[in-house]
Amino acid sequence: MQATPNPQEFVSVMTPAVRRAAVLVRALEGRVRNQPKLSEKTAVKQALTEADTAAQDVLLETLAERWPEVALAAEEDTPRAARFPEQGDAVVIIDPIDGTLHSYLNGSGPYAVILGLAIEGSLRAGIVAMPREGLIFAAAKGGGAFMGRAGGELRATRVEPGGARVLVSHQMPVPVVEALRERDLDVVRSCGGAIAVAPLVPGVRAGLRWTDAPRGLSVRGRVGALIALEAGALVGTDADRPLSLELDEVVATLRVASDDADLNLLAECLCVEGLGSTSTDERPAGSPAGRSGRASS
Repeated sequence: MQATPNPQEFVSVMTPAVRRAAVLVRALEGRVRNQPKLSEKTAVKQALTEADTAAQDVLLETLAERWPEVALAAEEDTPRAARFPEQGDAVVIIDPIDGTLHSYLNGSGPYAVILGLAIEGSLRAGIVAMPREGLIFAAAKGGGAFMGRAGGELRATRVEPGGARVLVSHQMPVPVVEALRERDLDVVRSCGGAIAVAPLVPGVRAGLRWTDAPRGLSVRGRVGALIALEAGALVGTDADRPLSLELDEVVATLRVASDDADLNLLAECLCVEGLGSTSTDERPAGSPAGRSGRASS
C-alpha cells in the first residue's frame, strides 16, 4: 500500500466512492433532520445530519482500503475518521455535504460532496459532486479536468463562456448581489464547493465567494478551484493575489469565471462593498506570464 497516493490514481479510485456518497445524500434529502454540533459557534458550522456522517463513512471506507496511512482533514468527527492519523505528508480533505444548513436542509441553492488530496501542503487533486444536479467534476494537477453526469463516464471538459447564472456564497452582502442583478445576471446563493466549479456547470457563468472569517475561506471550499483551473477557468482572489493551492494560504474572496471580462465584472461588484480588486493579472503560482489565471494544459 502507498502511504502517499498518486494524484491521478486517487481521482480514479475515489471518484466512484464520491458518486456513491452523492447518491446517498440525494436519496436522504428531505428525510433527515439537523442534529447540531454544539461544540461549534455558528449555526452553519453546527449543522449536521445523518446524511453527513453516512456519506463520510462511504468515502472513508474506500480510503481505508486503499490508503489507510493518509492524514485526514474531515468535516465530521466519526469513529472511522478517528482511525486515520491527523498529520502526514499526504492529507485527504473531506466535506460529505458542503452547505448542510442552507443548501441541503433549507434547499437554498446547490450543495456538494467534496474530496481533495494535498501533498506536502499543496492541493494536488480534487473531486466535487453536485448531487441535486447529477454532476461530478474531477481533476489531478496537470492532468486536465473531467466532468460526468449521473451514471455516465467522466469525460474531459473545458470551460466555455455562456449562461446568465452566477453562484454566490450565502453570506455575500446584499449590495453585491444587487450589483450583479443590475447587470442582468441570475444570482443564486450556493455552497462553496459548487461556486468553485461554477463556470463548468451548464448554464452557469461564474462563481463568487467572500467571507469575513479571520481564517478566510475554508480549504474544503477551495478544492474545486483546482478543478476549475485545470478546465481553463480564471480564478482570482483578494488583494490582486494569484490563487494559491497551498493549504495554509488565507484567502477571503474567490472569483471564478471563463474570461477576463467576467472576472473583472465580479471584482467590480465586490467593490460596491469595498471588497476584492479589479486587476486581471491574476496568475496561479508557477504559471507562465500571459496565461492569466489559467492552469497549464
